Amino acid sequence: MQTIAIVGGGFAGTMTAVNLWRLSDRPVRVHVINASQSFARGTAYGTPRGEHLLNVAARNMSALPDFPAHFVDWLRSRSDFAELDDPALRELFAPRRIYGDYLSGLFASCLSPIDARGEVQVETVQAEAVDIEIEDDDHAEITFADGGGLSVDRVVLATGNQAPGSLPGASLLAHDERYFGNPWAIDRWMEQVLRTPSPPKRIVLLGTGLTMVDVMLTLQQLGWEGSVVALSRNGMLPRSHFRGIAYEDYLPENAETLGLAELAELVQFHCRRLRDMSQDPAIAIDKLRPHTQRLWTSLSAEDRKLFLRRYAASWNVMRHRIAPSVHELITDALDTGRLRVIAGSIKNLRAGERGIDVQFEDSHGNVAEETGDLVINCTGPQSCLSQSGVPLFDALLRKGYARCDALDMGLEVDDQFAAIDRSGEPSNVVHAIGPLLKGSLWETTAVPELRVQAMRVAEILLQREPASLQEEEILEYYI
Repeated sequence: MQTIAIVGGGFAGTMTAVNLWRLSDRPVRVHVINASQSFARGTAYGTPRGEHLLNVAARNMSALPDFPAHFVDWLRSRSDFAELDDPALRELFAPRRIYGDYLSGLFASCLSPIDARGEVQVETVQAEAVDIEIEDDDHAEITFADGGGLSVDRVVLATGNQAPGSLPGASLLAHDERYFGNPWAIDRWMEQVLRTPSPPKRIVLLGTGLTMVDVMLTLQQLGWEGSVVALSRNGMLPRSHFRGIAYEDYLPENAETLGLAELAELVQFHCRRLRDMSQDPAIAIDKLRPHTQRLWTSLSAEDRKLFLRRYAASWNVMRHRIAPSVHELITDALDTGRLRVIAGSIKNLRAGERGIDVQFEDSHGNVAEETGDLVINCTGPQSCLSQSGVPLFDALLRKGYARCDALDMGLEVDDQFAAIDRSGEPSNVVHAIGPLLKGSLWETTAVPELRVQAMRVAEILLQREPASLQEEEILEYYI
């Protein structure tokens, strides 16, 4: 019997297991390894907070690429949404914990199937995988942090996003109850928020992206009456989803032969054109969605680095938008002065008498300081794989079973998701999907991309012909 280990129990790992279970016509044993008890939900959908909403409408959130209406149909089965008609349900930005319920239900179906004739056995292993030893190029021994282990034929790395990177001075604050390096330790910082003395009350959030928005929403839900300062290099906030217009597919047939400069000029032209039409320029970015991975892989390493330096911040705020209701709450906090946004690069964090002092440098080279009763690191995932400090990745890289991509953002893989080893050859044993491929594919963190990867890697492991999937244009704005 073939044995497959999936390292990571979030969306990508869960759906790889689900697809192996539903697509296999022969006996297979699947082990889903996760360091925490939060199987299926992962970090994104493990939040217990109802104010944390999906950033994508329900119509684009099916976990199964061959059943695009699956999540909407599942929502119809819940009494919570019985009063919503079909158009409203399709455009719903559901609470992320509800989506976690959806994934947990799918996973439970293969953990405890009601049809005993199934050929696939799926089981969970709560452990931290810290090492892999490949034997005879077709077998792997996985070692766990507690000394245990597992012997398998194939390994799929589906570990999701890395933890936030460390900041200058943060190591000296490891035991300071006023600093939180992990924004998802919600219970811990919520407890500290509720007992923070008043007045004055100020919280400094390091980062102005989606994680900052989640923390801000929870502070508002808690009735936080103090002020919040959000600091990031660019000072850009996520934008809202919107209603737009049908727009032309403007990429030429030779788009893959264009360099970054020509592509950027083309996109900027259409952004200006949309503005002249009183439309949101993000429509031009959305129209690239079906082609983004192909365009990214066609760019040289130097062009990719230039994109990250010059365009990535603007791309992220235009592409990864938030629910209109969430955007309204953030806008209201800005208008009333409860939230203040600063653009600056963090130079140092240190413990002060009144709180945590955050020293930063603005775009003009001026150094300034903000002090927070609490400071929460919302800077987003660590983006440098070789410096992640994750034992499993360190072992894979040290032994040469895998290598970093050209940008050191993740692992290099071939078109079959096989990890490329030190000598440049694809592995017969180790595969990788999800955010680990960000340097290779760029767009590889959202459900529309992850669900396809999870299904494709399952087909590859089962040696099945890939199913024909209807190519649907994924528009995240409303037409």
